[in-house]
Amino acid sequence: MVVGVSGYYGFQNAGDEAILEAISSEVHSRGHQVLAFSANPAETAKRYNILAVKRSHPLEVWQALGKVDLLLSGGGGLLQDKTSSMSLLYYLGLIGLARRRGKPVYVFNQSLGPLSARGENRVKGALREVECFFRDEASVDYGRRLGLGVQYGADPALLLTPPPVEREPNMVVLIPRAGLDAANASLHKLGDRLRVEGFEVVVLALQPGHDEAALEKFGSFTRELAWDPRRVVYLLAQAGYVVSIRLHGAILAAAAGTPFAGIAYDPKVAGFCQDAGAVYVDMPGDADLLASAVLSQRQPNWTAVDEMKLRAKASFDQVLSSSRQGRVKSSR
Repeated sequence: MVVGVSGYYGFQNAGDEAILEAISSEVHSRGHQVLAFSANPAETAKRYNILAVKRSHPLEVWQALGKVDLLLSGGGGLLQDKTSSMSLLYYLGLIGLARRRGKPVYVFNQSLGPLSARGENRVKGALREVECFFRDEASVDYGRRLGLGVQYGADPALLLTPPPVEREPNMVVLIPRAGLDAANASLHKLGDRLRVEGFEVVVLALQPGHDEAALEKFGSFTRELAWDPRRVVYLLAQAGYVVSIRLHGAILAAAAGTPFAGIAYDPKVAGFCQDAGAVYVDMPGDADLLASAVLSQRQPNWTAVDEMKLRAKASFDQVLSSSRQGRVKSSR
């Protein structure tokens, strides 16, 4: 079986690449192949040993949809129009094309929102009779309010296996995000405080071509820019604590078994931290509260994290079960 996968792939964003790596691993382990819609199909195909086509090439996309047996839309935060209405239209359009070709479609372990009123109407129309797996409880509730067919999943990146690296309890990794100056300033203040307390502070940015400006603000710290999810998971597994503005800084810390806290620049960060029982603060961040979490080694609810991993694993079993194929109707 060939499983089509659409998302923000091929843009060197560590979080989305971690999702694709996890999806590829889980699909391969069940004896199937992946075909990803990517901005850089040659690199994507080589990195994950999968098939890939240019996501912006209409003919390639249409032909690829004819080859797949089903389409997984996700994971990630694709169903939102806060950053761009065109992005929402792209992903809903791809779902529509797959359904026109008679392919089963699943919204797969995404978050939902923020959406404008127009965006809500577009989502409700496009996802009629499409089964939706959402990765956080707030999205599940939102989906139900919109009348969608909803199941509770989890982010696939939680299923990545951390490498056998020795943990350094005195190492704290801070993950900034470009364009959020006040939140990055809170992270900087936190880093200064932790260094005074004797911690080794590493600042890790997760998206080349985007986060360099934020990383420059941390010139006095050890810094790294990495989008390879394997490198990111290695560093987070090595750390004693992680404080992240980016969602997948928190998710990959959870995958690595490293305690973490978040700065909720977006509802998806708050949603994940709430579901995981982890500390988070609203924008622009509270350096004193975060320092308290690190110094006291405040843990997430690891039982809740384990339950997320089980939901993520189960979601693959559900959508890839041969008995389920054909349940989603075509729009033809």
